[in-house]
Amino acid sequence: MATTDFKFTLTTEQTPQEVFEAITNVRGWWSGIHSEEIHGGTEKLNDEFSFSAEGGAHYSKQKLVEVIPNKKVVWLVTDSKFSYVEKQDEWTGTKVIFEISEKGGKTQLVFTHEGLTPEIECYESCAPSWSEYLQDKLLTLINTGKSS
Repeated sequence: MATTDFKFTLTTEQTPQEVFEAITNVRGWWSGIHSEEIHGGTEKLNDEFSFSAEGGAHYSKQKLVEVIPNKKVVWLVTDSKFSYVEKQDEWTGTKVIFEISEKGGKTQLVFTHEGLTPEIECYESCAPSWSEYLQDKLLTLINTGKSS
């Protein structure tokens, strides 16, 4: 059965280590678009951090539940509140997964937000936002080592 979880794939010339380091530098890429605030650790297993944007329109708390250097990072969303949808905690219990691999001499990053499906209300705003953060912010950080 095909999954409907939100997925996004990036390919870069940078090494898996550089991609991993960029992913765990969450402040370097999950910011700069919607007045975001990030509090807490974002690098090690069991680190927890909160993310808020647009003056609290989006709030979520993530825990790093799997960290395999240069290969994989998984966040479990332990709390969420979206002021603009009916079911305000629809991210709670979902997982954000970053899988790093080498493909044809390049590094591939497959991003999956497990549980972010077209059936949930925030999909229409969350999927394009993830695409923007990943394509514009994370890829820039990976390729240049600097936040845009």
